[in-house]
Amino acid sequence: MAIRVLLVDDQPLLRTGFRMILEAEGDIAVVGEAGDGQQALDQVRALQPDVVLMDIRMPRMDGVEATRRITGPAKDGAARVLVLTTFDLDEYVVEALRAGASGFLLKDAPAAELVQAIRVVAAGEAMLAPSITRKLLDKYAGKLPSGEERVPDSLHTLTEREVEVLKLVARGLSNAEIAAELFVSETTVKTHVGHVLTKLGLRDRVQAAVYAYESGLVRPGDR
Repeated sequence: MAIRVLLVDDQPLLRTGFRMILEAEGDIAVVGEAGDGQQALDQVRALQPDVVLMDIRMPRMDGVEATRRITGPAKDGAARVLVLTTFDLDEYVVEALRAGASGFLLKDAPAAELVQAIRVVAAGEAMLAPSITRKLLDKYAGKLPSGEERVPDSLHTLTEREVEVLKLVARGLSNAEIAAELFVSETTVKTHVGHVLTKLGLRDRVQAAVYAYESGLVRPGDR
């Protein structure tokens, strides 16, 4: 079955460009478009897309709030959100990730990268590389906890090994690099990451990295 994609951007020309790129792929179908966040919510309910390609800065309702509503507890479907941004370190990107986005992509990314991002997110993975998450969180460290706050109770549900894995995910290490660091197999690492996500109620390793910083488990500059 084709991946159902909803395009959300207040610039019709950009939406047309994205549509042309995506519809050239046999496994992707653009099922609708929206020019602002409110329209996006209506279209998600009506069309039930798999992936929403979401601009951040739009009239009426911005992409952050739309993402929060699409992926939140009262969501109307299983749509996953891939955020579009003009700048590499847009100040709203961290907020979008916190709101439930599965990653972000630059608007001027190559066509092949856009297509691959759609496929990755549709498969339930995080498009955003952990190293980029680290870069974003370091840049906006002033908005994050100082590390002196009380550790969330949810963190205590993790085993010692799972806490180690979470710290390494937040540092930007891939599964292969974590396996090498801990002297275990990649399969074991994947299992630990899965347990971490399940226990903390997170949807992917992007949110896991954000959680690690926000809980004070990892602080900008840690190695």
